[in-house]
Amino acid sequence: MQVIQLYIGGQRVDMFKDESVSITQSIQNVKDIGKVFTDFSKTFSLPASKTNNKIFKHYYNFDIVGGFDARFKVNATIELNNLPFKNGKIKLEGVSLKNNKPHTYKVTFFGGIVTLKDLLGEDKLSVLESLNISPSPIYDEDNLKSHLRLNPATNDLIVPLITHTQRLYYHTSQDVANTGNLHWHGGGGQHVHGLVWSELKYALRIHNIIQAIQTKYNINFSDDFFNTTNSVYYDLFMWLHRKKGNVTQGTETTFVQQITTFPDFTSGEYLECSDDLGFSIVELKEDIDINEFYYKIVRTSTSPISVQILRNGLVVAEETNITSTNIDIQIPQSSWQTGNFTVIFEFEASMTLTSTGFYLRARQGDSDEVNENVLATNVGLTETFDFIITQQIPEIKVIDFLTNLFKMFNLTSYVDDNDVIQILPLDDYYAAGGSYDITKYIDVEKSQVNIALPYKQVSFSYEDTETVFAAFHNQLNNNEFSKISYTQTVNNEQVDGSLYDIKPSFSVMKYERLIDADDNSQTSIQWGFYVDDNFEPYIGKPLIFYPVHTQIKDGTTNEEISYVTSLNADGTFATHEDIVGSINMPSNYTSFSSDTTTPTLNFNAELNEYHNTTFTSTLFKEYYEDYIQGVFNLKNRVSKVTAYLPLKVLLNYSLADRFVINGNSYKINSITTNLESGKSELELLNDL
Repeated sequence: MQVIQLYIGGQRVDMFKDESVSITQSIQNVKDIGKVFTDFSKTFSLPASKTNNKIFKHYYNFDIVGGFDARFKVNATIELNNLPFKNGKIKLEGVSLKNNKPHTYKVTFFGGIVTLKDLLGEDKLSVLESLNISPSPIYDEDNLKSHLRLNPATNDLIVPLITHTQRLYYHTSQDVANTGNLHWHGGGGQHVHGLVWSELKYALRIHNIIQAIQTKYNINFSDDFFNTTNSVYYDLFMWLHRKKGNVTQGTETTFVQQITTFPDFTSGEYLECSDDLGFSIVELKEDIDINEFYYKIVRTSTSPISVQILRNGLVVAEETNITSTNIDIQIPQSSWQTGNFTVIFEFEASMTLTSTGFYLRARQGDSDEVNENVLATNVGLTETFDFIITQQIPEIKVIDFLTNLFKMFNLTSYVDDNDVIQILPLDDYYAAGGSYDITKYIDVEKSQVNIALPYKQVSFSYEDTETVFAAFHNQLNNNEFSKISYTQTVNNEQVDGSLYDIKPSFSVMKYERLIDADDNSQTSIQWGFYVDDNFEPYIGKPLIFYPVHTQIKDGTTNEEISYVTSLNADGTFATHEDIVGSINMPSNYTSFSSDTTTPTLNFNAELNEYHNTTFTSTLFKEYYEDYIQGVFNLKNRVSKVTAYLPLKVLLNYSLADRFVINGNSYKINSITTNLESGKSELELLNDL
């Protein structure tokens, strides 16, 4: 029998002598292969002793101010015979009373990956303030052109050749104004055609988002998969597409700017201010009573202006189309707490703000009320559009973003003893496992062998393949672009079971390699058209892709493409210029190599848009095939056995390990262990 020690927040908890604690573990369950699992326990009881009442701050008494907050899980550690067993979190479920006195606390233990979900909560990628660049990239024709040409091998923010509305084509002999013909013809007037600059948007390396998540939440991911040499991951970008069509509100005369210069404020009692990443940070000191907290603008202009106040990346207050010269924007009481406050202006004409800043009326304890402010004076709002990444990144929760990456690459994760979240493909995880012969610990009186396959078909696809070329593919082929369904038949009869779908909530496009309509010869240009099958601007799910930095060519001759730099008032094209050299072309493949094993984002082996040949190194083949084939193998079984595992096994095995019984090797599908007795109920899969 083992002695169980439970520590909450570093303090040992009193336990009932006869209370059993059972922990269930599974890294990836054959019954739900699209999910990553972790440790959890059945709810168990703790006595309402003096020690435990102190730890839980007499939770049964709701009149206590600053008591235990059961809405949150707290750090916990389980030891067996004074030896470390599991780190995780404890959640207080409730308190049982007898004769109006506390008797029992009900708690549940959770492992590290569950706590990651708790930590990230409902936050969206827009809260990741470290994504913002100082100064913010300007959204204009010159910057978009330069970023279209930047090599993604050494740049994390680039522009791909993806348009949100305009149809592009290539025709050497056609010279018609106001068309999307990319072939360069010099001169003005009737010769002005090509790619309109405002059709483009920036894109950000996925790795930057992973790094920003670690910074924001003070967590560490391992570099087994998330590293700079793993091209299938590191070369992946996300298109910064928050809204349909134009980045601006449908006009080139709408401008956005962040305030970037508050003076350092070091002598105040309550406010602290510094500059970081190009936006203001105002820290409200602790233990103060705030009477009023607001943002003030003084100006002479009456031109309309809209203002957003963000705290930690979330909008907490905003006013739109203000025309007054003296503006007070109240910050709601729910945001009167320490945080990073950012100010974003939207306007249609340049102006100077005489003064602008945060104002606070507060007191600390019995002190007199103090008025403090953090100000910037003579702030010029110029006719530029700051492309603020957190304002333009797609709407998706942080936890969903990670979950979708896990689904794409069949990643699994666990928290190691150093609180590092280990992340790696499932096949790699199992490959690193060891082996324990547990034959002598098995209860031979009873066991069970069940069918392992709960499905007749497993399908892999993206949630969004509705952009125009992918939608046409779906309609013409009667099958979703990139989708593969794995099934098994015996004598032309499909096996029994249910259907199971793995669908990352990303958008994956089908691209087009342009031909010269003059002679039907291939150009080097591949582009993306982000509209629906009605050729209307489209929002969809977050778009991921590989940018391929490629020399512009017409056949074998280096060429240039036409780039429209301004429009007339009636929307016709006013001026254009040429782009020469290499530009970023979007792809579902890591390169334009003709090697058919080039890594791809597709689950299915599709025709490569650039080479019009089938490429075979799919996400399914590289990350799922071995596991799925094992699940569908005729010899596969789920064996249920009972074992009384000794401490030397309980404290050292991992879910990557195999258990050997009578010479046969098994993977662990799930294991539930009574920590006191060591009795373990095992679900095992044949190690095929």
